[in-house]
Amino acid sequence: MSNHQAVRTPADTSMPGWYGILPPPKAPEVLRGRHRADWLIVGAGFAGLAAARRLSQLVPNERIVLVDAQRVGWGAAGRNSGFMIDLPHELGSENYGGSQDHDRKRIRMNRAAIEFSASAADEYGLQRFFVRAGKFHGAATDHGLAVLRDFENHLTGLAEPFERLDGPQLKQITGTDFFIGGTFTPGTVMAQPAGFIRGLAEGLSSRVQLFENSPVTSVTTGKLHTVKTPEGEISAPRLILTVNGHLESFGFFKKRLLHVFTYASMTRSLSKREQAVLGGAPQWGLIPADPMGSTLRRIDDRIVVRNTFTYNPDMSTSDKQIRRIGASHDRSYRARFPMLGEIPLEFRWGGHLCLSLNSAPAFGEVEERVFVAGCCNGLGTVQGTLYGMLAADLAARSNEPMLADALNEPAPVRLYPEPIMSIGAPLKLWAMHRRAGREL
Repeated sequence: MSNHQAVRTPADTSMPGWYGILPPPKAPEVLRGRHRADWLIVGAGFAGLAAARRLSQLVPNERIVLVDAQRVGWGAAGRNSGFMIDLPHELGSENYGGSQDHDRKRIRMNRAAIEFSASAADEYGLQRFFVRAGKFHGAATDHGLAVLRDFENHLTGLAEPFERLDGPQLKQITGTDFFIGGTFTPGTVMAQPAGFIRGLAEGLSSRVQLFENSPVTSVTTGKLHTVKTPEGEISAPRLILTVNGHLESFGFFKKRLLHVFTYASMTRSLSKREQAVLGGAPQWGLIPADPMGSTLRRIDDRIVVRNTFTYNPDMSTSDKQIRRIGASHDRSYRARFPMLGEIPLEFRWGGHLCLSLNSAPAFGEVEERVFVAGCCNGLGTVQGTLYGMLAADLAARSNEPMLADALNEPAPVRLYPEPIMSIGAPLKLWAMHRRAGREL
């Protein structure tokens, strides 16, 4: 038996735009009193809901309970850019790619996760939140074009399709002449992340009991694992922790997880006249040539801009930090869409990413019948889904072939000692942002 006291619990600030444009959810069910279950999952993001759905398929007659510290879609799952990417996407890489053997395995696993999500979208009628639109990479500089040529060469070596676009072709899609060239890849799904996650939770509600606004303050493991919240507790023989970077809050993978925040802003609704002035397609997503540049999305009558990464080892940001970085969003937005004038950005938010120095996930059985799926390395939509469903397969002792691939991956390596991390990580991010230049 061991006891894990939570050092901190999720407490995200500032409403994410994806959540804010949805209708208000129904009142949450908070965990109160004592409960028993056959399966308990902590964390209702992409990983936790994937694990819950997979368990509902593997053990349909057993009681599955899911607990989250906040409202579904309010936390990190509803704060990302909504790209479910099938191809290599290494944030620390010059051109997103890695070794060919590693990338082929990653593509196969990412696509399995996308298809798992696609089947959920079909089952629960979530197609409006899950669009197979592909993604654009946009270059604003000659250096960016050179990076995209390297990326295209890597895709050619992987026998993956792509389309090269010039500046005018990108303008036809985005409405802006900011980019001088780009690359289109067809396999990415563009999700409305909060809408998809909330819809998935609602679709599972007949098979999975969900408690929200119920932060777990301690986990005691043993023959029965017991988690406690401020108002209740629940015990189960099998526990799956899908809390991404907050695995470290419970004492798992200590000094191995790198906590980074990234930030986004969303415009108010564009009027019909403003949409006509902008032109372009009504829905698209664009990733910068440089991984540290600005990501853009248009979703009907709104535009989202996301950029800037900060090192936040306490796993939190502040309204002040969000407002400060929002000023850079304003500059990036105006540089790309000057034709729209001073349209205010209605929502601003930050979201927690968990990375490891060797880009490895936190996955596996960490104590007897305690399973984890986290450290998604900036790809929470697709890799959270992947490792969540595989955690369920591992816990249920299924014969899923991808389990061997996941279990053979390295574990996150130890971070550098202090003060190297607290000094070096911000400096590294500063240098990477500076390298991005006009792409930012």
